[in-house]
Amino acid sequence: MKRGFKRFLIRLFKITAALVVLVGLAGAGLGAWYVSHLSEVVKAKFEGRKWEFPSKIYADSKIIYPGMHLPAGEMREKLRRLGYRSSKSQPRTKGEYRIYGKSSVIEVYLHDFRYPLRDFRGYPVRIALRSGTIQRIQRLDNSDVLPALELEPEVVTGFYDRVREQRRVMRLEEVPARVRKAVLAVEDERFYYHRGVDPVAVMRAFLANVRRGGVVQGGSTLTQQLIKNFFLDSERTLERKVKEALMALITEWMYTKDQILENYLNEIYLGQNGAQGIFGIWEAARFYFVKEPEQLTVGETALLAGLIRAPNRYSPYRSVKDATRRRNVILAKLVSDGIITRRAYERALQEVFEKRKPVRLTNSAPYFTDYVKNELAEHYSEDTLTAEGLRIFTSLDIELQRAAEKALSEGLARLEKDYRHLRKTAEQDDLEGALVVIKPQTGEIRAMVGGRDYGKSQFNRVAQAKRQPGSVFKPFVFLAALTHGSAQGSGSYDSTTYIEDTPFTWAYGNEEWAPQNYNRSYHGWVTLREAMEKSLNAATARIAQDVGIKKVREMAYRMGIQSRLPLLPSLSLGAVEVTPLELAGAYSALANNGVRTHLLSIKNVLDRDGGALEKRNIRVKRVIPPRVAFDMHNMLRGVVERGTAQRVRELGFTRPAAGKTGTTNDSRDAWFAGYTPDLLALVWVGFDRQSELGLSGSSAALPIWTDFMKHATSRLPVTDFVTPPGAAARRARRPGGVVAGPARDALAQTIPR
Repeated sequence: MKRGFKRFLIRLFKITAALVVLVGLAGAGLGAWYVSHLSEVVKAKFEGRKWEFPSKIYADSKIIYPGMHLPAGEMREKLRRLGYRSSKSQPRTKGEYRIYGKSSVIEVYLHDFRYPLRDFRGYPVRIALRSGTIQRIQRLDNSDVLPALELEPEVVTGFYDRVREQRRVMRLEEVPARVRKAVLAVEDERFYYHRGVDPVAVMRAFLANVRRGGVVQGGSTLTQQLIKNFFLDSERTLERKVKEALMALITEWMYTKDQILENYLNEIYLGQNGAQGIFGIWEAARFYFVKEPEQLTVGETALLAGLIRAPNRYSPYRSVKDATRRRNVILAKLVSDGIITRRAYERALQEVFEKRKPVRLTNSAPYFTDYVKNELAEHYSEDTLTAEGLRIFTSLDIELQRAAEKALSEGLARLEKDYRHLRKTAEQDDLEGALVVIKPQTGEIRAMVGGRDYGKSQFNRVAQAKRQPGSVFKPFVFLAALTHGSAQGSGSYDSTTYIEDTPFTWAYGNEEWAPQNYNRSYHGWVTLREAMEKSLNAATARIAQDVGIKKVREMAYRMGIQSRLPLLPSLSLGAVEVTPLELAGAYSALANNGVRTHLLSIKNVLDRDGGALEKRNIRVKRVIPPRVAFDMHNMLRGVVERGTAQRVRELGFTRPAAGKTGTTNDSRDAWFAGYTPDLLALVWVGFDRQSELGLSGSSAALPIWTDFMKHATSRLPVTDFVTPPGAAARRARRPGGVVAGPARDALAQTIPR
């Protein structure tokens, strides 16, 4: 019995020992697998793409020059948006400016900026003003007088996926030594002496917490903080702390201290700017102090290091008092550790943080940026745009964009105030508008407002809405006549040619079409110029019939219309749907003396390191002869001076201008397309669901255009249109060579009516 029991115990011991060994081996194997798994996770993060960098869309840079109207207040706001900081004395470091002498002198120390084709190194300049007009621009470092000055472009918006993070990566050697030492002194002074987990720091924190009766100090190393930010959430559980410590040990085993510190300085969260998180030392220096890290003072460096513990609490944007108190605590630590001298400490205590508002990155041109995104989507994936940090330089002019938005918004509100039926209709169908601005010589889209309120409707009426252009289409009919002449063999056309403006019927196929003038008023024999100035439907339709509707369509396509145009007589009066952007592009060819420029919104695309990915050049093509363009342009000037658009002058716009009003026969759409020598703008007004507007282009669209152009051209010198060589005024005649001389009334008696 005893012998049998003894054998049983021996067997049980062997089985138990075997199980313990098996469990131990299994545990070791599982542990080894887990460590290997965590090692792969760490490696994938450190050696793969650590962060997502939102691509940024930039507006065009701003060129200023002597003779340009530039009020000091407007310049101050521009500099604020660009991140410059005000100084009470002459600017000494990049990013500073001051305005003095009753706002007659502006001194700016320009930022460095990487443009698509060059790197710009900032220098100090002085801009002398008189009554808001620039008199002189001079460098302060070498006294050179400058013919012009380029201010860097503003960021319009960024491409974000899920998290709106702002970050710019710095190599460790680019981070000033003082900044590195300050961060280590505050967050992990034994960083170079532990292997990822610091028992000394853990014990110190434990004792501090016991003495205070709560959690007042943490024992996490800088490496553990980085691991938490990279991989883990902020939940305080034992399981998470064990995993954090294990991953920190693995990280220290796989990578050098400098590699870990570099990642930490780029990853650390340092505050919030609206919906955007501020990450990394470079972004924080720019956000809080409008400086790059190497420009930080001792006091600013101390606060930056102190922000890591609680950035939103100690932010100088939130409380200058709390920020100053936190800075002083860090300064005391730095001087006691010998990182700064007592003298530097005393000077830093005297630094004053100014109460400022942060410059928030908001989408200041939402319809335009949507248009740009659609253009980019042809070549770049969503992942590339939200994670690769591309820099997209566009043609947008921020000041013109704001002026366009203001003109459209106030213009539509004014219409609703003045015309009660619009308010009533708007209860079921929103009164809307669109405004697009183009530089004719380059095709650059300078501003785009696709609707009244982007927050309410993201539908871009400039590029997406197809509406009937009405009389704005008529110049294509006249251009076909000026270019090709009569298809019936009756002669050539120019602005002085007579055409009959009387009711008639146009038979085509088995159909008939009878165009009618506005208000059923007809004028008999008129010149092409008069027909254009008075926007006569019957005369225009007769021209189209004589030239051939196919030639009219070909001319519209040649000028830049892309929508499908049916071969119907009503095409001559704009009874077809096109987008405002197509029309604006076509009119820009007229403004550019018959040279069509391909519309341009994106100018350059750079990668995150500044390498060129794409450059979109200006593309031009002559589409009509200079003589024809001059004739058409002269007729459109007459529309403004004497015709349906003379209200432009009544509303106070006095600069040389040409343009055309447009109203559809069903009164659903109102247009005005007009241009000066330097700028073209097109306005459309109507209801989204095409309710009847009941207003002409002169009443609805033209005032909005005028308000915008008065602001847009106010800072520019007055220029006139250039007459091309060989162009001259002609005496009135009609096809077949009948000339109307000074005795026009006598001649009119012989012309059948």
